[in-house]
Formats: sequence, structure tokens, C-alpha cells
Amino acid sequence: MSEITLTELEKRYGETTAVEDVSVEIRDGELLCLLGPSGSGKSTTLRMIAGLETPTSGEITLAGADVTDQPAYERNTSTVFQDWALFPHKTVLENVAFGLKMRDVPKEERRERAEAMLERVQMGGYGDEDPTTLSGGQKQRVALARSLAVNPDVLLLDEPLSNLDKRLREDMQIELREIHEDLEETFVHVTHDQDEAFTLADRIGIMDQGELIQVGEPTEVYENPANRFIEGFLGDTNFVDSEVVGVTDGAIRVETELGYELVLPTDRDPDVVEGTELTLSLRPEVLSIERDPAADAVEGDEQPVLADGSTLNAVVGTIENVLYRGSTVRYSVSVNGTAMFAERTGASTDALTAGEEIRIEWDGTDVLAFRADGSRVTL
Repeated sequence: MSEITLTELEKRYGETTAVEDVSVEIRDGELLCLLGPSGSGKSTTLRMIAGLETPTSGEITLAGADVTDQPAYERNTSTVFQDWALFPHKTVLENVAFGLKMRDVPKEERRERAEAMLERVQMGGYGDEDPTTLSGGQKQRVALARSLAVNPDVLLLDEPLSNLDKRLREDMQIELREIHEDLEETFVHVTHDQDEAFTLADRIGIMDQGELIQVGEPTEVYENPANRFIEGFLGDTNFVDSEVVGVTDGAIRVETELGYELVLPTDRDPDVVEGTELTLSLRPEVLSIERDPAADAVEGDEQPVLADGSTLNAVVGTIENVLYRGSTVRYSVSVNGTAMFAERTGASTDALTAGEEIRIEWDGTDVLAFRADGSRVTL
């Protein structure tokens, strides 16, 4: 049985639709991240699961029971908020024990459970502290301990790490993942941070403009994005406009804004014809940079086919800017006046500089293609 099922969930505020037709089964014990930009509807969806918002239409079930119209206090869920929402007039221990007190847990038992949960989040010994004196990371741990102390069936986390600095946020991501693995409870985590979602999630649900576009394991949504929005949202890429100029067995030929005709290998009958406009995605990790631009890429020439049947595509361009990023170096390249970027990992004794002419190569099988409406072309 799915721990949480959302069926055709919708939330409107007057003429504004915040969430539209969201349906998903969140499995018992999994950590699902709802990922999307600001205003995509992810926090509103979480608040409807929590009972803090009432759906305009649709259904929510928890452990098989319909809770669509049930108030928050009747649901065995607990929420960790972005701003921590700690009580400044209570000690750390009193904050953690607050939910237990509201549930009429005896005083000694709630103290024991609160202390145990503080130990679990590495805040043992802080029980008598004033929460206003704690650092941001410590406050987040206390808020997490408070939510977990009541032993909820579902823990809901609404951008809980967004107020932390980068290093602490990364540490807390790992810690939160370990807590989830230990407890084996259902977590639903809202974030706009792609790295955070990939670190935490068993599955990621990607939202945009109130709709849940794709749900899948991190590798699935990254390697097989459902549309152009997801491809652009999940990481940096080069989008290149093109037009199909030929379709043959095993290959689509496209003329691109780069001034090169490129080849997209395919093992199926593609649903494109000559004249179809496509946007190609060339991710930096699939691009290889060569200093010698010699003749594998010449405008108008056919791109070479390798011995294993894959297709090597290549273009020649001039480096315009070099951006050193510590672990990577990013090169901004002009290819016949069109901007691209490529990256190398780490510092190199063979460092490239602005003004150099280079060849950028990639295997045609690594290219993703999208139609004008943003839908994916399966190659």
C-alpha cells in the first residue's frame, strides 16, 4: 500500500491555479523530493498533504485512509519549516517535547524521548539552552528533532535547509539522508535545489507551473528528462537550434545554428520529417575539447562514423572567456558567432586560453533532442 496517494489534486486561489491535476503515489518508507522553481506549486502540494491547505478538488489518502478534508491535527504527519519556527521562550528540550505534550504523553516519557531525539541529531547536551543562542544549523537540528519526536507516519520538510550556508547545507543533506535510512519512515522534501534533491531523494518529482511533470529516480530524470524544461532545469547545457534536413535508416541529419550539419544516430523510426525544427541539448560532460582543430570538423562535410557505429560530431570555435571554478574550468566558445560552453575537470598543464581555436567533439548518441513544443524526441 502506498503511504500517500494524491489523485488529481488541484488548488486554486481565486483566478490563480497554484496546483493542477497532481497525481502521484508516494511509497511507504521512501524519501520523495518535490523539486521545482519558485511558484511551481511544490510547497502548496506539501501543505495540502499536511492539512494546512484544503484542496479545491482531488483526493489525498494516507495509509489508505481518505484525509482530504481532515484537519492537520488529526493526521499523523509532522512538518519541518524553512524558518524553523522554534519557540523562543522555551528551552531546546521543551521545544522538542512540545508535540509530545500536546499529545498528552506523560512528562517523564516525553523528556526521555526528547533527549533521545536530540542525541540522534547530534544536539545532546543542549536541552537547557535558549534556542535564540543557537546557530542556524543547530536550530535546524532542533526543529528536525521536534518533528521526529512525535513518531509521525510521514515527515514533511518544506525547504528546511535553504537558510543554511553551503557547507552546512551539504552536511545536513547527508545527515538527513542517514536519519531517513535509520528510521525507514516516509519523507516528503520540498526544495528548489537540484543538488539537494539528487543527494537526498529515492525519487524526484519535478514540478513547474503547478503541474507534476515527471517522477522518477534521480538517474532516470537526469538521463531521460521528459521535456526541455526538465533538461534545462536539472543542470547546465548547450541548447542548439536546428532543422532536420534528412532522415535515413539509423540517423537523422540536422542543420544547426552553429553552421554545421550534425548527425543524430537512432535505433528506431523517429517521429520527425525533413523540415522539423528541433532543439538539441549538448551537456558539458559529453563534450571533449581538443586544441588542434584539424580537419575532423569542416563546415559542410559529413560527420564521421566510428567503427562501433556511433557518430562523432565535431565543431570548431574560438575561446572567448576562461572561467576557473576550482574543480573545473569552463570555456566560453564562439562557434561561427553562436555561443557555446565546454568544461574540463581540474587544473591542467595543457591549459587553454582566450583567443585559441579549438575543436569540440561529442558522440551523437549523447545528444538529446526536443521539439518546438518542448516534448522529447526519442532517438
